[in-house]
Amino acid sequence: MFDAVLINGTVGAGKTTTAAALSALLQDRQVPHGLVDLDQVRLLFPPPPTDPFQHEVELANLRDIAANYRSAGASRLVVAGVVEDPREVPRYLAALRVRSLLICRLLVDPDVVRVRLSSRHDDDHSQRDWHLRRTAELSAVLDRAHVDDVEVDITRRTPRQVALALERLAGWAAEAAPSFDRTPDGT
Repeated sequence: MFDAVLINGTVGAGKTTTAAALSALLQDRQVPHGLVDLDQVRLLFPPPPTDPFQHEVELANLRDIAANYRSAGASRLVVAGVVEDPREVPRYLAALRVRSLLICRLLVDPDVVRVRLSSRHDDDHSQRDWHLRRTAELSAVLDRAHVDDVEVDITRRTPRQVALALERLAGWAAEAAPSFDRTPDGT
């Protein structure tokens, strides 16, 4: 059984939505847990000159949030974010103060992502175009990084179906959920 699940993926993959669905599932089951969206905990303006992507701020905040959640009784942690480098995994383990972390990459059809991002940024075409470029770049980075323990194609799945699969993969399931996961090598 894993202590925490980190939902990884490109821009527009559905990380935040999936994390919220997993949190709702755990809440329905009365499982004490904490939910962290890494995009939110690193927001800082202006970014420090030595930390332009606020990664160090993110890890420092994550360390404090995880400690607060644990002291408040959370037995499990659900995290939505992006881990691009396998050398960062031990830093996330340390920040979360967990022994085991399941990193799950969400895979989704690029056309679905394009529609999501176009809708999300329909009033700002420069932001839409940046995010569309970034999702392709980030997908290639994640493909090369091999950070993930498992990949789940969510293209034709509801957030609840994905949450049930993640609950099972993490060893948190009260009963087995349908399996539609695959290992990073595609099997």
